[in-house]
Amino acid sequence: MSISTDTLAVVLASPEHLQLERLALSPRGEDDLLVEVEWSGISTGTERLLWSGRMPPFPGMGYPLVPGYESVGRVAEAAANSAFRPGDRVFVPGANCFGPVRGLFGGAARRLVVPARRVVAVDEALGEDAVLMALAATAYHAVARGGHCEHPEPPELIVGHGVLGRLLARLNVAAGCTNTVVWETDARRQDGARGYTVLHPDDDPRRDYKSVCDVSGDAAMLDVLMQRLAPGGEIVLAGFYPDRVSFAFPPAFMREARIRVAAEWQRPDLLAVKALIESGVLPLDGLVTHHCEATEADQAYRTAFGDAACLKMILDWRHSA
Repeated sequence: MSISTDTLAVVLASPEHLQLERLALSPRGEDDLLVEVEWSGISTGTERLLWSGRMPPFPGMGYPLVPGYESVGRVAEAAANSAFRPGDRVFVPGANCFGPVRGLFGGAARRLVVPARRVVAVDEALGEDAVLMALAATAYHAVARGGHCEHPEPPELIVGHGVLGRLLARLNVAAGCTNTVVWETDARRQDGARGYTVLHPDDDPRRDYKSVCDVSGDAAMLDVLMQRLAPGGEIVLAGFYPDRVSFAFPPAFMREARIRVAAEWQRPDLLAVKALIESGVLPLDGLVTHHCEATEADQAYRTAFGDAACLKMILDWRHSA
């Protein structure tokens, strides 16, 4: 018998209209876990677009919906045929267990019913930092060419010094790169570099980058980046772009530029970064900057999307019923 048949969840009823609601949970199947969520992260990329109503047409899109794909909690009920046991701490990349309320991506809730195959066990010592595993997997997927490259290729230039940009830079440092450059236009986000250099684009004279990874989500940046490529250089679009992506053809033609789109991370990416994190090669500390009780979710989302000093906002569900 389930511990509870319902849950408190963040629900986006419509753009910019967010509330906490008690929702019925889908019955747990024989291959499912019931997870009591401790913390969930707020994404300033896809979740901002969902919140603002600017998300382009996307499978599963619609309101009302439960957002979130960065949840960490403990197994309350385990599938008999799984390797998990009650009390295990796990990372959950979202769920779809709320009946008629869409789960896109369905992680911002006190309890989740989720297939055991989707979650991964996490080190107890990580605590709330484990919510960052989704972004770490996103960063890894971008440089590993979507799993088509056995040895990830570190970008020479990373555009954007938010959490995703910092994780990309930390992956570069872990790979032994000593000359990584990160562009950031907001002075409030230019600190925190560890083994790499952060510059305003205007302060960077280079025009010979062989590989660039853009996580800014700014479609207008593509024309700027074309001017900075070496012949045959590549630009990886690893952010999520609500606006139409276009670029002037002559600069791209002159450089025989290549453009690659990095899509959603896959489970092998998650397992790869889990190993890097647990070995100490990829640190996650210093990236979570803000916390709120889950009962303050509306203000938490507004802070996450409106305060440039907020790198990662965490919702704390531990004191919620």
